[in-house]
Amino acid sequence: MRKPKTLEEVYDSCLAEGFIEEMREVNVDRVKSLTENAETGISTAQIVIKAISKQAKEWMSVYIGYYEALRMYAEALLAFDKVRTTNHQCLFALLCTKHPELELDWSFFEKVRTKRNGINYYGERVSYEDWKSIEVQMKIYISTLRKEITKRLEEGK
Repeated sequence: MRKPKTLEEVYDSCLAEGFIEEMREVNVDRVKSLTENAETGISTAQIVIKAISKQAKEWMSVYIGYYEALRMYAEALLAFDKVRTTNHQCLFALLCTKHPELELDWSFFEKVRTKRNGINYYGERVSYEDWKSIEVQMKIYISTLRKEITKRLEEGK
């Protein structure tokens, strides 16, 4: 198994390969749309959680719903920095690098990103235990990003 890349290695690679794009201005409508979509994903995941057992296969939908919400919030916050990328690994590296004040853990992003890739590309399954292992940190990170976005929207930045 390959040794995971550090935040610095990934960020430097994303820059060198041109995966990080600068934008001319902050698109506030896009920020609002991304945050609304993230909230829809979370509310849908909450509906699923209430409807399934611990043995259900639908924990995959919960995991992916929250992952996508996290990704959308990350994109929305980075829009204020006038940067974007379509690569999820670069997105999270950019977020951690641009916002050290948020004290986000790079290894957590890599954990959830690689699990999500395993689901989408390799047919991995998600169990109740998989969800529970990330639930608290996922919700804290989403809340952290949501608060920062709300603050910036209120400031008009």
